[in-house]
Amino acid sequence: MRSPGFARPSARGLHDRRRVPLVRSWHVMYAEAEPAGSEDAAAGWPDVPGDTAFTIRVPAADPLVRAPFPAHVTVLYPFVHESRINAAVDRELAALFAGHDAFTLTFDTFKRYPGVLYLDPWPHQPVTALAKALTRRWPEAVPYRGIFGAGLAPHLTIANDQPPATQDAAYDALQAELAPRLPLSCRVSSVHLIVWDGTRWQDRTVYRLAGHR
Repeated sequence: MRSPGFARPSARGLHDRRRVPLVRSWHVMYAEAEPAGSEDAAAGWPDVPGDTAFTIRVPAADPLVRAPFPAHVTVLYPFVHESRINAAVDRELAALFAGHDAFTLTFDTFKRYPGVLYLDPWPHQPVTALAKALTRRWPEAVPYRGIFGAGLAPHLTIANDQPPATQDAAYDALQAELAPRLPLSCRVSSVHLIVWDGTRWQDRTVYRLAGHR
């Protein structure tokens, strides 16, 4: 895992809206929702260089996360290939996100998928509204490549290292350890566009929501 750095302006002429840190080895970032030990999880997601996604950072939750990636709530994975995000698309994305108000997410409840322990961000509606706005405009951006039908509810993965057969004991203990640190709140005033470079997910652009301070 490389240490965080700072993203350089794109050589193709599309500039970041501000200088942002590189994402720290998010190669397994989106394998989180697949049951541990399944064939699909073992094969990994079919990411190729230039694949993109939108995510909300939740740094306040980083100390709780046991999975090998930073605390985040996925807005939409995958989005369109980076080669399609020219200056016109960048402006359209900026306007889309600016049309949505900043909001606050609260994390006070643990939930589980098979093999996954996560925090339930509340309310869901502001996150799903962003995803729906993106997929209305770019319907080819099918959430989670259609593997989970219409997609997954917003979630913040805490751990994903247990197969379903053994998760109860392990995650019961982890929940008991972490529960005293809840609730957490996060003010969401921006959304990150990230890109897979073949080795890791990197920040490309930060889009501001209305009311950003």
